[in-house]
Amino acid sequence: MLEKWIERVLFVSMLFCALCITAVFGFLVYFSCPLLSNARGLAGIFSSVWKPFIGEFGILPMLAGTFSLAFLALVLACPLAIGITCFIQGLAPARPANAVRSLVYFMTSIPTVIYGFVAVFVLVPIIRDTFNRGAGFCLMTSAITLSMLIIPTMVITLEADMRQRAEEVRLGARSLGLTPAQELLWILLPCSGRGIVVAMVLGFGRAVGDTLVALMVAGNAPVIPQSLLDSIRTLTAHIALVVATDSQDQAYYSIFAAGLLLFLIMALLTVLIRTIGGRFGQREKRHERAS
Repeated sequence: MLEKWIERVLFVSMLFCALCITAVFGFLVYFSCPLLSNARGLAGIFSSVWKPFIGEFGILPMLAGTFSLAFLALVLACPLAIGITCFIQGLAPARPANAVRSLVYFMTSIPTVIYGFVAVFVLVPIIRDTFNRGAGFCLMTSAITLSMLIIPTMVITLEADMRQRAEEVRLGARSLGLTPAQELLWILLPCSGRGIVVAMVLGFGRAVGDTLVALMVAGNAPVIPQSLLDSIRTLTAHIALVVATDSQDQAYYSIFAAGLLLFLIMALLTVLIRTIGGRFGQREKRHERAS
């Protein structure tokens, strides 16, 4: 009897969450309609020109800035995240590994604004003085800062996957006389493809959804970046900058189009994670049956 009630409560909760997500999607579509229904429609929204005072509301530069920043941050963070995870999981003695693990968990509790604040007063002058171009508020600065922000998410995800696999293979590895480092490099790491991919997708999603780092150190120029030293504006930063304007202005409705794009991007990332998990799970089942 209790189990049936639990099932009903979970079903109602699932249905409520689905309705809320649908309502958010409908809300974004509804408030994007005034911008979609003007003379240029989608072509105007995805143009490369953002000049609201002359009726140009293209958010393509913000979309390009979002993806360029997220991809560059992921490229910087991925090797570091894998290296830190390997250090924690088997390459280091217990005490240093626990210290690094505690530091990673502590990094997750640091507010995002602190990362941006430190970058403004430390990283921005370094970039400006090193390259002697611009003010230092650019794609490179924001990508380095954002990579530090997403590393803990990637490390925690990948370490959880490796820890689970380590429990499954530890007895066999010990019987073969493998050291913890050999077990990690020869067994765990090659078998952690799913964990690595999921960690990368989660890190990318975290980078796409961040607002403060892009707002504080990216420069907020609504142009498509041509180099790492160019200033950019992301979709999230665009929403934060425009949301305080007149609610009757056409520029105001562009934030709903930006929000709709972010909604669709995160939905695609969620589907991608589920697909990756399902494919790797089926592959593992086939290996188990074959063995």
